[in-house]
Amino acid sequence: MTSPIEGKPISQLHHVIGGGTLSHVRNHLALAAPARGTTARFLHDELGRNGAFSQLHLTSMADPRSEIVTGGDVKDLVDRLVADPITKIIFFNPAIVDFHGQIGAVPSGKYAERLLSREAKDAVLKLAPSDKIIGDIRRKRKDIFLVGFKTTCGATPDEQYAQGLRLVKQGHVNLVLANDTKTRLNMIIVPEEARYHETTNREEALRGLVKIALARANLTYTHSTVLKDMPRVGWQSNEVPANLRGVVDHLIEHDAYKPFLGKTAGHFASRGMAPGEFLTSARGENFNELGNNGLVRVFAQNADEVIAHAAKPSVGGQSQRIIFSRFPGLDSIVHFHAPLKEGVSDIPIRDQWMFECGSHQCGKNTADGLAEIRPGIHAVMLDNHGPNIVFGNDADPADVIDLIESRWDLGRKTGGAIPPAYRLATPAFA
Repeated sequence: MTSPIEGKPISQLHHVIGGGTLSHVRNHLALAAPARGTTARFLHDELGRNGAFSQLHLTSMADPRSEIVTGGDVKDLVDRLVADPITKIIFFNPAIVDFHGQIGAVPSGKYAERLLSREAKDAVLKLAPSDKIIGDIRRKRKDIFLVGFKTTCGATPDEQYAQGLRLVKQGHVNLVLANDTKTRLNMIIVPEEARYHETTNREEALRGLVKIALARANLTYTHSTVLKDMPRVGWQSNEVPANLRGVVDHLIEHDAYKPFLGKTAGHFASRGMAPGEFLTSARGENFNELGNNGLVRVFAQNADEVIAHAAKPSVGGQSQRIIFSRFPGLDSIVHFHAPLKEGVSDIPIRDQWMFECGSHQCGKNTADGLAEIRPGIHAVMLDNHGPNIVFGNDADPADVIDLIESRWDLGRKTGGAIPPAYRLATPAFA
């Protein structure tokens, strides 16, 4: 395939999927998720305006010429896109019927026995949840950049945010545009739990979505090799610097690590003894249970080869590796998601919207922004994300804690508050 603009071979192809779907119950009877493909068309055009080549896939509800009718047809399309090595970004915007239904003992289907109205006065339709399609995409292809969409109706902004963030976390989605059909509020939600372009202007939000997706789609990551039979390092181990332990214990005590679905964002680490070695928080855990879990030992052989003991290392491992390499006199890092207090002006602020946590580019951006705020204590604020605070083994933990307490509001979380039901590993709404 070649680009119609430059006539050159295409090494990456973006796909936009949109429109509503049906779930057949009987002949001439179906459940529907209505959508006309307006958003998908806008995204396809906006990608073109940004010089990105994409293919638009609409269902028959949005384009009568299409043969994509049901959720199963969308899944077949997705399977083909995932199998295509040049697929890079998928904007997954179809309205999928969330349920399939059956009346009586007759198996459902487009050509199932027709239900006659004169005989169906007391017919009961039984609903069961449909299989989710979006969650399979990045389980099969981690290199695909996936954009999802979440619709609420009359939700508060924080509830809307929480529902979108749940799709990010559970669906392995890189970006989610959450919109509320009643309040008309849109917001873009990212894995590091920030939200951008919170607006009732739909086109503004969609333009922002394309801008962030194109910026983040080609970031560089290093995946770790985990040696699961190796032990962790206990939190009370002498290998963990006492000042790092004191700072993190203070953060935990003051609820700086607020769980979402039982897991906490952020990270912390200390330099190890060997070159390229460091101890880091584990990925996908609750730091408030740190005393039981401990730390992961990591050996970064180089930028592209990382070995971890016992569990996956923190998503922030690349930032930690880069910082330890660039600042040999600094030994510990803490990162949490809290905003700066009003009036604070001495902390460098770096834009973060174009970088996903865990990428090499995010690590470089963080290291580039670090500045010495107090003797032996460096810090940077990643905008709408949170600080990285870095210090040496000889730093007094009381000084680090005082800096944190005087600059950041630990009672709040960047991105927004998490409703109580969403803090639990087994949420109340499940």
